[in-house]
Amino acid sequence: MLSKQDIDDRILVQEHFAHEHLPQQMGSAEIEAYKDKIRRLLIEKDACLVAHYYTDDLIQQLADETGGCVADSLEMARFGSRHSASTLIVAGVRFMGETAKILNPEKRILMPTLEATCSLDIGCPADEFAAFCDQHPDHEVVVYANTSAAVKARADWVVTSSIALQVAEHLADQGKKIIWAPDKHLGEYIRKETGVDMLLWDGSCIVHEEFKAKGILDLKQVYPDAAVLVHPESPDAVVEIADAVGSTSQLIKSAQELPNETLIVATDRGIFYKMQQAAPGKRFLEAPTGGSGAACRSCAHCPWMAMNGLDNILSALENGTDEILVDEDLMVRARRPLQRMLDFSAS
Repeated sequence: MLSKQDIDDRILVQEHFAHEHLPQQMGSAEIEAYKDKIRRLLIEKDACLVAHYYTDDLIQQLADETGGCVADSLEMARFGSRHSASTLIVAGVRFMGETAKILNPEKRILMPTLEATCSLDIGCPADEFAAFCDQHPDHEVVVYANTSAAVKARADWVVTSSIALQVAEHLADQGKKIIWAPDKHLGEYIRKETGVDMLLWDGSCIVHEEFKAKGILDLKQVYPDAAVLVHPESPDAVVEIADAVGSTSQLIKSAQELPNETLIVATDRGIFYKMQQAAPGKRFLEAPTGGSGAACRSCAHCPWMAMNGLDNILSALENGTDEILVDEDLMVRARRPLQRMLDFSAS
């Protein structure tokens, strides 16, 4: 397993690289010009835009407007498999593009940039994870969607946060012990909720790990009637003070259903676009983080999600660049646990 220092070093390098490629602010006329070109090319190229909730509002809006999809990673996987387009533009991070390719080998999968990665993916190298699994052959291997194709290929199950609890309960009912990777906070949440015997890989999300319970409680002093919505990739102390805990899609539903007019949200602020649509008139506040200033670790936004922009979506469509390619044998092995996830969620 990588040491904490090794993981931190990798993440810091990637954060710096991400900042160098963040899209520049554009005026309204330039934005509309980009959107018009993208709309035209989506039709010409028989393509569809699939975007994650954490991408920029403009990208989510464009996906909605063009018959694409804005969703969490589970629904992104479902949508790509059932849509007729021969090309998918996946606006998110690299593991989402890999998942789309694995489930749709006949489709062309393009991304705005292949440089957009994920700290959970970086922190779980396939060779080290395989060695860890080999040490515990009596455990069922369950990996989070936020992993590479090679890690998925070593797994028995792939899950997203929206079905992780149900899968763990299903395995617990069968008396199975679990290896869980890579997010330790989500793993600990699942272990507490289900009581399943789990070995946890030591990984974390650089956005969610920075939320602090004290900061949220201090904000609650200002907004005492606010509800706290938390993604389970957050630390245990943050999860414990939540009024609702769940995946991105589950948190959007909670925002709509909770009676509170003010909501403190401990996940990437990109989710506010859909939350505001689901619950118009409510006030959404970013949960405080541990840092200060403009660094990636002091804001509630993934630096790699921020690398997706109208400019590189247009470039992908025009030039066919940043195509996701996965080794055929790897695709076959990774497809099994991914298909198991889709079958389980449909049952």
